[in-house]
Amino acid sequence: MTRKNTLAKLAMAVAVSFSLIACKDTQTLQENEQLKAKVVELQKENGQVGNDLETMTAARDALAKENEKLKAEIKTLKTKTGKKTASRKRRRS
Repeated sequence: MTRKNTLAKLAMAVAVSFSLIACKDTQTLQENEQLKAKVVELQKENGQVGNDLETMTAARDALAKENEKLKAEIKTLKTKTGKKTASRKRRRS
């Protein structure tokens, strides 16, 4: 009789453990699917950020070139105005 009880308890324990394992596997699969979806989303965001970075870098380079041109223009204007002859003063009558 004890042998039957022991076997019944063992069979019950095995059945419960299999059901728990199956439940954990299902939960793990769901978590994996969620993580895969998140990875895909992050990869898309990363690609977009890369594109934005390239755009901003190109805009920065264009602004740097424009800045250099304006600096050169300022230098040329300063040298032209520096050679200006003395202007006549107004006299009040």
